[in-house]
Amino acid sequence: MGGYSFQPENVQICVIMVGLPARGKSLIAQKIVRYLTWLSIRAKCFNVGNYRRLETAHPTAEFFDVNNPEGERLRKMAAESAIRDMFRWFDLEQGVVGILDATNTTKSRRNWILELCRKRNVEPMFVESWCDDEDLIMQNIMDVKTTSPDYIGQDPERAALDFRNRIRNYEKVYETISERDLTYVKLINVGSQVIINRIQSYLESRIVYYLMNLHIKPRCIWLSRHGESAFNLTGKIGGDSDLSARGREYARQLPQLVKMSVGDRPLTVWTSTLKRTQQTAKYLPYRQLTWKALDELDAGQCDGLTYEEIENRYPDDFAARDENKYEYRYPGGESYRDVVVRLEPIIMELERQENIMIVTHQAVLRCIYAYFMNVSQDQSPWMEVPLHTLIKLEPKAYGTEVIRIKADIPAVSTYREKGQSAKIKK
Repeated sequence: MGGYSFQPENVQICVIMVGLPARGKSLIAQKIVRYLTWLSIRAKCFNVGNYRRLETAHPTAEFFDVNNPEGERLRKMAAESAIRDMFRWFDLEQGVVGILDATNTTKSRRNWILELCRKRNVEPMFVESWCDDEDLIMQNIMDVKTTSPDYIGQDPERAALDFRNRIRNYEKVYETISERDLTYVKLINVGSQVIINRIQSYLESRIVYYLMNLHIKPRCIWLSRHGESAFNLTGKIGGDSDLSARGREYARQLPQLVKMSVGDRPLTVWTSTLKRTQQTAKYLPYRQLTWKALDELDAGQCDGLTYEEIENRYPDDFAARDENKYEYRYPGGESYRDVVVRLEPIIMELERQENIMIVTHQAVLRCIYAYFMNVSQDQSPWMEVPLHTLIKLEPKAYGTEVIRIKADIPAVSTYREKGQSAKIKK
């Protein structure tokens, strides 16, 4: 698998989420899926709430009362459907990590899932999000009442009150994980403390390592390519050229663009080691860090050439790159897969941090954007990431919100569509 050495051999893991509502379980589950998929490991989330909504779209808190037998029956039926679909996915699509996203707050419910997994030779791994930090819980309640499908179209304050009552119903029966024979990770107050028990496989340890770097505090990530460079004007790839006049103008305007979006929040700016990113970030009045891992994809022997020159000199390579751009490695250079491997520490550090702005290069931004937006490997190398555009990403429980802010400064387009010849027609 290129630079990434893990290749699952008949390993199938069911990650079973555990915890009260408003503890960030869905966000954590989605993050695990994104991370593993980004590393080429087949992962999928099965959200029991989505199955329950097929029968009961907008339940009140009473639906989740332990003394409501009809609610209990429908919730159990939804869990059965989710688990059945997960096992089918394991069988038909060679799935590796399935995530069962639900509260699973009682030992009896967890034991039932445990037995189903063991019958199918699927490794069960529990991930419990335990939280008594009132500020975090309130922030999650505010997030859920505005983004949860259960409360679409409802008065926000009434939704928040009902959701608190739902939490109280779950609190009546909640049993935290304590069994010593189970494989589990317990995240206390979103990583303030992490308890790890009986982690047995390499892949489980990778998931644990990732979870230990997570937080679910509200934050944003801003992305920008460097300003237009001298190489951009001539169509050359790679190199370490300076900004063009328009690129320098973008650098001067960038602080205002960022200020409008960031407001008074603290921010740290990350750049690559190449001149064009540092020149672009020059006027940003924030703490700045330089990362070698953010350098542009290494074009090897093709560095400093135009796409037309590459097509003329290396026609087979040019065609091979179009055929599978993610896997294609420039002679003496890198592939997109190689970039993903070297970006993994960046992703881990991003998950640990709060508000970060990254000024870097087209291929690198494609890989980072693909991680946050769960873009497939065959699509990510072909995404258009225009110059002189600020991208704001805001991770939420049910997806990542994206806002693009375009500077009013012209720039060349460096985008080439799949199958498009680079040769200039005479």
